[in-house]
Amino acid sequence: MLKELSVEEFIREVASSSPAPGGGSVAALAGAQGAGLLSMYCNLSQNREKLGEIVDMLQHSGEEARFLMNKLAEAIDEDTVAFNQVMEAYRLPKKSTEEKAERIMAIQAAALNAANVPMQTARGSLRVLSIVNEVASKGNPAAITDLGVANLQAMAGLTGACYNVRINLDMISDKNVLEKFKLETDEILKQGRDLFDKNCSLIEKII
Repeated sequence: MLKELSVEEFIREVASSSPAPGGGSVAALAGAQGAGLLSMYCNLSQNREKLGEIVDMLQHSGEEARFLMNKLAEAIDEDTVAFNQVMEAYRLPKKSTEEKAERIMAIQAAALNAANVPMQTARGSLRVLSIVNEVASKGNPAAITDLGVANLQAMAGLTGACYNVRINLDMISDKNVLEKFKLETDEILKQGRDLFDKNCSLIEKII
């Protein structure tokens, strides 16, 4: 599994001539790293004497961040699996009418999954950005740069995931499905950019 590789092994795998793992898996990794740093920030903000009841909120946020981190880490492999399924579908035989029909159905199913996986990455990364916004001015100021990098990584994960959703839409023929994906990616990008900018302002005031 990709997520079980060492950092060096993963980077080398990405840099190889193989088309997968590619941008989708790297976007998921970026989102997972952002969630991990967010969790760390929350864990470093557990001084109840100074923060009082805010600690409870930070603990809850840290737990959600760890959940998101695990889900996004799973998407590292899921994205590569989805890409390989698309490639396999395109390699199916297409000599007879039946084979052509089966191939088209297989391509559509694989393409839908290939769009769904990065969409999940985009949604998870958006939630990371939202939590960053919720905790930015409440935790340990000594760890604010870690939260800043979490914000950067989450935005990279979100943007990269949306790119991958959009590129996979070219293979989908269902217009209703296409419209649904396009509307959601547009909204996620809009919300993500807004949160990212707000987070940068909050974080940079503390640094």
